[in-house]
Amino acid sequence: MESTATASKPLFTTKDLTRLLIPLAVEQLLLMTVGMADTMMVTTAGESVVSGVSLVDNINILIINIFAALSTGGAVVVAQYLGRREQENARSAAKQLLYVALLASVSLMAAALLFREPILRMLFGSISQEVMDSALIYFLLTAAAYPFIAIYNAGAALFRAMGNSKVSMINSLIVNIINIAVNAVLIYGFGMGAAGAGIGTLASRVAAAVIIGVMITRPTLQVYVDNLFRPALQWRMVRFILRIGIPAGIENSMFQVGKLLVLRLVTSFDVGVDLAVAGSAVAANAICNSIASVINVPGQAVGLGMVTVIGQCMGASDHGQAVGYTKGLMKTAYLSLGLTSLCLFFAAPVLVPLFNLTPATAVIATQVLRWCAVFTIVFWPMSFTLPNALRAAGDAKFTMVVSLLSMWICRIGMSYLLGSSWGLGMGLLGVWLAMFCDWVVRAVVFFIRFLRGKWKNHHVI
Repeated sequence: MESTATASKPLFTTKDLTRLLIPLAVEQLLLMTVGMADTMMVTTAGESVVSGVSLVDNINILIINIFAALSTGGAVVVAQYLGRREQENARSAAKQLLYVALLASVSLMAAALLFREPILRMLFGSISQEVMDSALIYFLLTAAAYPFIAIYNAGAALFRAMGNSKVSMINSLIVNIINIAVNAVLIYGFGMGAAGAGIGTLASRVAAAVIIGVMITRPTLQVYVDNLFRPALQWRMVRFILRIGIPAGIENSMFQVGKLLVLRLVTSFDVGVDLAVAGSAVAANAICNSIASVINVPGQAVGLGMVTVIGQCMGASDHGQAVGYTKGLMKTAYLSLGLTSLCLFFAAPVLVPLFNLTPATAVIATQVLRWCAVFTIVFWPMSFTLPNALRAAGDAKFTMVVSLLSMWICRIGMSYLLGSSWGLGMGLLGVWLAMFCDWVVRAVVFFIRFLRGKWKNHHVI
């Protein structure tokens, strides 16, 4: 890891960064495995169930991204207060984060439970009844888990802000054990398909929320929450959190909305576009997303670590260390993602058959994954890891605007141009190439923003 470029005492040693990043990488891998396990385990029930589960997972990722954005806002505020050595304010911000996360999650759960079928039909159009039935039951069960996911995300973000990512890593391990165990019993033992996967997800999320909710109340922690059941909203703290959380939430949610709009295009692919069966495009896209998300884990871990590291540097008004740590962490991201991407490129033909896909689906999935590996090595860290340094400094509005423009113009617009039958007719590969164009644009703009240094002039607290 690169050392900081200033003469001041380093806020984080190499050992501190290692303790932060390694558990974060394991945690992110374990969290990815939850959705991936659902997709893999329901393959025994047929492609219609796989498609139904994968469609709902795209909606759930949208919701989880909103929770993650709020948690990022809270983590930035807490980290900056810790950088200032203002622990009392850090504890107050932590409590307000939990209130905001719980309120948002209950509202989103209610909307999902009441309107899940209209939402599915609006987003995905005329999918088959078999796919719709699986999607409806899986949506019902996973939506009930939203408040527990929000509590877990907030608690995990608070531990990360303190530089302690081991707690959330262990919690993620528990989530996986419960999810896979319940899935195995209900899917393989009772043949419950999508319902079994949904119950497994719900049970694991409840357990995770209870565990981290209890742990964050321990008075021995640097930042802890007390008197949680005596609501006392502090609007000043809430504004600080939302100053980062709202732009990040809009960015994350619109990003996922863009993916859903593109997925609607994927569900429309027919025999003449790309694959032998209409449902195969959805299944191939789901598998590619699951595998690609796993190889991005190191970059995501470094990005989460940046919120803590750069947040504390900016709170301490040490811009030199903020720049130095960002450069060092970006090197780490590139090295680790380079390794995982190379593994994916050569292992794709072996990984894809594990999902019991039809031969036609397996061919296109392998092709897409190899393209993904190439673009990930070059552009992914600059597109998605670097912006977290800007957000941790308070430059969240800029990252939001850039991400939204790039998403609508490149990811959505070019998906229809490259993938649809009235465009170049490249099918699923065209959709993914459009996504790669989005990465390129983000990478260039965020890199220029970092070099110019305007992000250092922002204030959060």
